[in-house]
Amino acid sequence: MSTYEPLSGKTLQVSLTVKELEKSVTWYTDVVGFTAERRIERDGKLRGVALSAGEVRIILNQDDGARGWERVKGEGFSLHIVTVQSPDAIARRIKEKGGTLDLEPQDMPWGSRVLRFRDPDGYRWAISTPRPA
Repeated sequence: MSTYEPLSGKTLQVSLTVKELEKSVTWYTDVVGFTAERRIERDGKLRGVALSAGEVRIILNQDDGARGWERVKGEGFSLHIVTVQSPDAIARRIKEKGGTLDLEPQDMPWGSRVLRFRDPDGYRWAISTPRPA
């Protein structure tokens, strides 16, 4: 039996490697609605940008190509944001700004309304809100 206390997180932050940093920053801010918080420079070059959406934080990092430009990103997992905002309104914004949805907003049997989409590098996202009981 373990004597260790279980992990108790409050927020999750994620770092994503992207092919075209400026394009991805524009996509996350204009299409999805994140806010750019700070630019990360190293040796005089832009290497990353920290973004936020409420308590959600992501850092987009410029891929340096060391593992090949054609490597697949975003396979095997997805990122999920829970919000009190309307998934339908978020979906409308994404589509109006040129994004596409993998799943239109739907009520799920577990009590949430969910939409799904991918970013320009193929990272999968879900946004949901609990449905009123």
